[in-house]
Amino acid sequence: MALNTTLTGINAAQSDLNVISNNLANANTTGFKGSRAEFADVFAVTGDNINATAVGSGTRMTDVAQQFQQGDIENTTNSLDFAISGNGFFTVNTGDGLAYTRAGNFHKDSSGNVLTQEGYNLQVYPPNATGGFDTSTLKNLNLTTAQSSASATSKAAISANLPSSATLPTGTPFSTSDSTSYNNTTTFNIYDSQGGSHAATVYYVKTGTNTWDAHMFMDGQDAGTQPMTFDSTGKLTTPANGALAFNPVDFGNGSNPVTMTLDMSNTTQFGTDFSAGSVDKDGNEAGTLSSIDVDSKGVVTAYYSNNQTAQLGQVAMANFANLQGLRQVGNTTWLASGDSGTAVMGSSGTGQFGTVQSGALESSSTADTTSQLVDMIKAQRNYQANAQALTVDNTLASTLFNAISR
Repeated sequence: MALNTTLTGINAAQSDLNVISNNLANANTTGFKGSRAEFADVFAVTGDNINATAVGSGTRMTDVAQQFQQGDIENTTNSLDFAISGNGFFTVNTGDGLAYTRAGNFHKDSSGNVLTQEGYNLQVYPPNATGGFDTSTLKNLNLTTAQSSASATSKAAISANLPSSATLPTGTPFSTSDSTSYNNTTTFNIYDSQGGSHAATVYYVKTGTNTWDAHMFMDGQDAGTQPMTFDSTGKLTTPANGALAFNPVDFGNGSNPVTMTLDMSNTTQFGTDFSAGSVDKDGNEAGTLSSIDVDSKGVVTAYYSNNQTAQLGQVAMANFANLQGLRQVGNTTWLASGDSGTAVMGSSGTGQFGTVQSGALESSSTADTTSQLVDMIKAQRNYQANAQALTVDNTLASTLFNAISR
C-alpha cells in the first residue's frame, strides 16, 4: 500500500518537473504562455463502507492548466512585429481552418502575404468602399509587392503674386526663348498616366492695366493661353472661379495626354515684388513599398516611396469565454474547442480586446524565470521526500522479511 502511494507522489513530482521544464525551455519563445500542473488526492472507497480511519491512496495530476497572463512588450525595429497589450489573439488561417496566436513575429513571403513562422496567413478585415472595414469577412493580409500605381496630374493650385507695378514686356510676340517677352514664370513637375515626370511652366505676360495672360507649356509643348483680370484691390476676378483650363498635351511616350486645370483663385496682384508662392498639385509617380504601420485601432497602413499611403486592412482579433479550454497545437498556436467556446471576433481597442502595436513583440510569460526556479525547487523537494518515503518503506519490508526468514 505505502509503496503504491509513494509511487504516485514520485510520479506527481516528476509530472510537475516536466511542466516546469517546458515553461523554462520556452522562456525565449515569443507569445508563449506557461502552464501549471494541478493535482488531486486519490481516495479508494469500497461500496458504502466509508471508514473514518481509511488512508488515502496518493495523488494524481488532474490538469495542465494554461496561464494566460500578459508577457512583457519589447520594442523591435521590424514593422512586421506585432504585439497585443491586453486581451485577445491574432487570427491566422492554417489552410485547414482558423487558429489563434499571441506570437506576432510575422514575415512576408515572395507574394507579399504576411505569415507566421509556420506559414499561417494573418487575417484582417478588408477595406470597404466607405473608408471603413468589412468586419463580416476575413482575408489574408497582403503587402502589395508591385509598385504603387502612378496617377496623372490634372489639377494644380498656384498661390502667387503678380506685381501691379510690372510693365508690358518689350519683346513681341511672346516666346519661351525670349525672356523679354514675358514678366515672370512658375515651374513645377507634373506626372503622366505612367508616372513619368515632366516640367510644366506657366509664363505670366502683362497685357494691360490689371490684365495678364497665362501661357502653359509642358515639356516645351504649348498647352494654350488663358487671360486673367484683377480688380482694384488686387483680387482675381476673371475667370470668376479662378480656374484656367488648358489644352491636352501628348508626350508621345505611350501615356495618356495630360490635360491641366490651374486654380489661380489665391493668386493676387499687389504692389509688392513677384512671388512664386506655392504649388499644390495632384498626381504621383509609381512607388515601391517602404514600410507598414499598425495604429491603435489595428489598421494596417502601407507607406510607399512616392509619399502615397494605402489602408490594407484591420487586424482581426479573437477572444474566448474560457481561455483554458483552448487546445494547444504547438508553435504557440491554439484552436477553439467545445470547452473554450466559439471565438468572439472584434478589433483592436474595442470592447474586451487589447490594443495592437507594430514594431513590438510580446515576450514569453515565463521569461522571468525566478518563480519557475522556485517551483522547481519545490518539485525537487517533493520528489526527494517521496523517494525517501519509498526507501523507508522498503527498509521496513526488508526487516519484516528477515524476521520471518529466521
